[in-house]
Formats: sequence, C-alpha cells, structure tokens
Amino acid sequence: MKAAILQEVRRPLVVADVEVQEPREGEVLVRMVAGGVCRSDLHAMHGEIAAPLPVVPGHEGAGIVEAVGPGVTSVRPGDHVVLLWRASCGKCYFCVRGRPALCDLGAKVRWTGKLRDGTSRFRWRGQEINHFGGVSSFSEYSVLLAEAVIPIRKDVPLEKAALVGCAVLTGVGAVTNTVKVEPGSSVAVVGTGGVGLNVIQGAALVGAERIIAVDVLDNKLEFARQFGATDVVNSAREDPVAAVQALTEGRGADYAFEVIGTAQTVAQALALARRGGSAVIIGQPPRGVEVGVDVQSFVLQEKSLIASLYGTTVPYLDVPRLLGLYVAGKLKLDELITREYPIEQINEAFDALQRGEVARSIIRFG
Repeated sequence: MKAAILQEVRRPLVVADVEVQEPREGEVLVRMVAGGVCRSDLHAMHGEIAAPLPVVPGHEGAGIVEAVGPGVTSVRPGDHVVLLWRASCGKCYFCVRGRPALCDLGAKVRWTGKLRDGTSRFRWRGQEINHFGGVSSFSEYSVLLAEAVIPIRKDVPLEKAALVGCAVLTGVGAVTNTVKVEPGSSVAVVGTGGVGLNVIQGAALVGAERIIAVDVLDNKLEFARQFGATDVVNSAREDPVAAVQALTEGRGADYAFEVIGTAQTVAQALALARRGGSAVIIGQPPRGVEVGVDVQSFVLQEKSLIASLYGTTVPYLDVPRLLGLYVAGKLKLDELITREYPIEQINEAFDALQRGEVARSIIRFG
C-alpha cells in the first residue's frame, strides 16, 4: 500500500510503498477513504510536537473496516468508521468520569507510536515504522486499536465524516462540553483554521449572540463568516482587544477561545475575555512554551483559564450526535472541505495549509 512517511523533522514527507501487517488481538484493519490535513501533523513535521520517527502521520480520518483481529466485537468487516487519535479503555478513573481523552491508553499510543503490545504494524525497507496518534490516516490501510474506531451510519459520506474525528469534535466540543456556552453569550475565537471554524459553528449551534472571529488573513475571516461569525477582526491591522471590547459594550467576550497554540495567542485570548469570563485554550504550543500571568490582576478580574483536550468529548456519544446534526442540516461538514488531494500530493496539501489557503483539505484515497 502507499503511505506517507515522516523520516526527519523539517523535511518533506516521503510517499512510498509500505507493508501493513494483519491486525492482532484487539486490533482492526481499516481501508482509508479520507484523511484530514491538520495543523497538528504540521507541528510534528516541524518538530514542534514530539513524534516517534520514522512515523506514518495523519490523525484525522475515516474508512471501512477490512478485517478484525481476535477478540474484537465492537466492529466487523464492512463497517464505516471514524478514527480517534485518543483511544480510551472505558474502565479507568478518567473514562468512568466521562473524560476519556485523559485515559492512559491514548497517551501511551500517542507518545510511543506503538500499539498495545509495543510493536507497529508498518514495515518499510525492513524497518519498523511507527503509528502517529494511533491512527496514521495518511496510508491506504492502517491498523488501529479497536478502541480507536467508532462505527457510524452509512448515509454520511466518509470524506465528510473524517473531519469529525478531530476538527469537529475538538472545536464544537470545546463550546458544548468544556465550558457549555450559554445562549446569548459573546464568543471570541482566535484562529480560524479547521478547528477554529468548528468553535465558531459550535457557538452558533448553541445560540451565542455575538461570535467574533480573530485572524490575520482576510480569506480565513471570510470562511469564519460562512460558519456563523457575526463579526471579524484582522489582528494584523487592528488591536483585537480593543476591537472585541468595542463589540461587547466595553466588557470583552464572555468566552475567548484560542485555537493556534502560541504564547502570544494564549495571552491574547486571556486579554479578550471579560472580567469573570473564560479563556479556553485548544491549540497545542510546542513543549516548554510558557505564558506569564499577572496573578493579582487575574484574581481581581476573576477570569478563568481553561484547557480543552479533544473538546472534553465522549466520542462514542458525541460522534453519532454530531453526524446526526449533519444529516439534519444543522452542522456544516461539506463547507469545511476546501480541497482534496491524492496521497502523492500530500506535501502540496501541507504547503497550502501553512499558507492559510484552506479551511480544511483532505487526502482522498481511491
């Protein structure tokens, strides 16, 4: 099969013929239909997020179950599935409290690049190649833990469903699950890429009155309007804090979401939140990035600084719910996909992402 391989950071991906082994106990072989091109993969390619090299990247995708290993009863061949980059055991302290993104199983697979038995199912030129996020969606076939695939309804096109596995869960979930934005609220969103657009449409879904998109590119701010932004601020041309305050009667936003992952934008989100408001951090900065906080001012303004991992979702509940909203015409998925690329053009896809040309692009197989 063909797959993209990250051999070294800050180098183009290599597209090559890779061997994929059969699934072992508790594992599933998936024929990929589409993989989303996400900035988290780009961070790994730039060395800003640690990845176990060499690795087949891609952590957002959907496909069809080709085969299952011994002991797998949750899916069967022919099932359509969405893939999860944070597999969860369903039994640990965090899982039973409705916080599966914090499960040790997903973290172990994410950082080691290996499956449950400590090995990989990919081989290239006699060398073992690691799994990225336990998904590796930039391959024609991939083997995942059974806990990392969710069977879905078959009336949703898989190239649309692929986006739910990361961008949609993370963005909409941050609104509906992490802070539970109330109807009539004001929301500011710093960064209008694939996840940011889903924060925006999540805010629209729950009835936020004012949804203010902040970015440095006019074309991305236009995307934001399509997904429900009531106002846009180009922070390359004007002070976003002053602009947001002007739009909220001088207060600032009830909720400010950061969806980029830099020290500057985290501090900006905190400044955009009103007194008593919340800044929600979704973007993942490189390891070691710190943000200074004037603690006295922070306390006197009684602001909240909150992290959101995977939208604080319970994927086995939230993925079917979100797909149901799509079928009902209440959730935008078609509009998210700006471009489709074959696997051979994956580096061009990441170049377009870096230039800010797309809302979301996908690698399409078959």
